[in-house]
Amino acid sequence: MKNIAASIAMTALAATGAEAQEERRRVAPAAVYEVAPGLGHFTDDVLFGEVWERTELAPRDRSLVTVSAIVSTGKTAQIGGHVRRALDNGVKPEEIGELITHLAFYSGWPNAISAVFEVKKVFEERKIAPLAHSDAARIELEAAAEAARAGMVNSAVAPTAPVLAELTNRVLFGDLWQRPDLAARDRSLVTMSALVAIGQPEQLPFHANRAMDNGLTRAEASEVIAHVAFYAGWPRAMSAVPVMKKVFETRESAAQPASSATADLKITRAGEGKATAPQENFTGNVETSGFYRSDAPARVGGATVAFSAGARTAWHSHPLGQTLFIVSGAGLVQKEGGPIESVKTGDVVWIPANVKHWHGASPDTAMTHFAIAEALDGKAVTWMEKVSDQDYGKASAID
Repeated sequence: MKNIAASIAMTALAATGAEAQEERRRVAPAAVYEVAPGLGHFTDDVLFGEVWERTELAPRDRSLVTVSAIVSTGKTAQIGGHVRRALDNGVKPEEIGELITHLAFYSGWPNAISAVFEVKKVFEERKIAPLAHSDAARIELEAAAEAARAGMVNSAVAPTAPVLAELTNRVLFGDLWQRPDLAARDRSLVTMSALVAIGQPEQLPFHANRAMDNGLTRAEASEVIAHVAFYAGWPRAMSAVPVMKKVFETRESAAQPASSATADLKITRAGEGKATAPQENFTGNVETSGFYRSDAPARVGGATVAFSAGARTAWHSHPLGQTLFIVSGAGLVQKEGGPIESVKTGDVVWIPANVKHWHGASPDTAMTHFAIAEALDGKAVTWMEKVSDQDYGKASAID
């Protein structure tokens, strides 16, 4: 009898232990099992029992991805629980605050403001003091990549939405992306997660490439899509797959050794091909050098142009627009019907397609700029009449 009683007791204890273990591993609230037991199973056994355990993405990264997905889609009721998990996974309070700030630009202010109140509850619960602006050095973005990005914004956005283009260059990338509270890789990771979650995969290539340039691996980028599927739905994750596939293929192709036909670099040395600019298209002493033109299928060309004080171009236009980078000195630029604008060293000027304009040095200071333009049907510029001394003389009022 004693043996039977002991056996029954051991069986009961084992059952109790199994139930306790089952209860401990449950993440889904009890209500889920009462209303949708299948959802409870997938929540505990697949999402948290399998996906969150995968090592292809660190727990901290999974928290960044998850919080980004639910903030950007406005799922405020879920924010508190995942912010707690994020803090437990090593995400700093400052990073959570900056994540919300960042996503205000990518999913809208209402989602960000709503998230703030939910996160504040968690911070108060954990006695996290109010946050302040960081005194750390700002993040320096890679100059060549930024120049290319700004050029794309100026050519594709500015002609239609000039205010949006200006805010994109000055605020979004000139300020937000340089804030030190979120590392460059993590900021790209947050952006990627939000874009997939809100169903904007066409914006993924730029941000996925930036993330991978900043250290995100291909396996991690792939895992982001799989993880977001649980928080924003399979259709949005599936829509992101072909876009990411092209990103991977492009990067792999770029990493392959060049063939003998394309192996040679072209270097145009400083001052190479220096010549006096033709007087029919310029006024004053102007020298050109460093002319280059890319091979097909690209159609970009450019040159360095040095203007003595008072020198300038004639009126002209470009079929696909033009970008000027002011290398040194101080200059002037004007579109037809607009005011004469001053420019100085380091400034970048975008002239939209087919806009009649001129540019040159200020009346008493020389100026050198590097000019870039694309050709359309082999033609990159249309020259017109010269800028009169009378019209140029108006520059004295602003010089």
